[in-house]
Amino acid sequence: MSEVTRMGQIDSSLFPNLVRDGIPCVKRMGLQVVELAPRRVTLRMPLAGNENHIGIMYAGILFTIAEIPGGALFLSTFDITKAVPIVKGMDIRFKKPATTDVTITVEIGQEEVDRINRELEAQGKSDFVLNGQIKDLNGAVVCESKGMYQLRRI
Repeated sequence: MSEVTRMGQIDSSLFPNLVRDGIPCVKRMGLQVVELAPRRVTLRMPLAGNENHIGIMYAGILFTIAEIPGGALFLSTFDITKAVPIVKGMDIRFKKPATTDVTITVEIGQEEVDRINRELEAQGKSDFVLNGQIKDLNGAVVCESKGMYQLRRI
């Protein structure tokens, strides 16, 4: 986290770079941060370089773009000096082959953020769920995901 802090302050302008480059294999996949805002994140993954043996996007790449929004949303929404995100589980349903780049947008309401923060303060942890749809560039849903996450106080 040292590159995210400057003189003891959080430099949130570095968060998109951290999402994109913080995990070396994700960086190699070419993940792009389209939007990183409080309570909302949109990511894009290129098809090029991420194809499987039949020329469609590899399932592991689709799983990755389904899972990464939990950490990205944590960065843009919660106090990163007080908690860390943990993935507890991930369900993914493959609906159709991805033959183009794909995107995912995940959002969380302010009431849910408030609930998570209250539980984190009172219990030291809080569970939450993020549902997403991975879409191709034509807007077709190629996967549906349900990520189960937990914030843990540090």
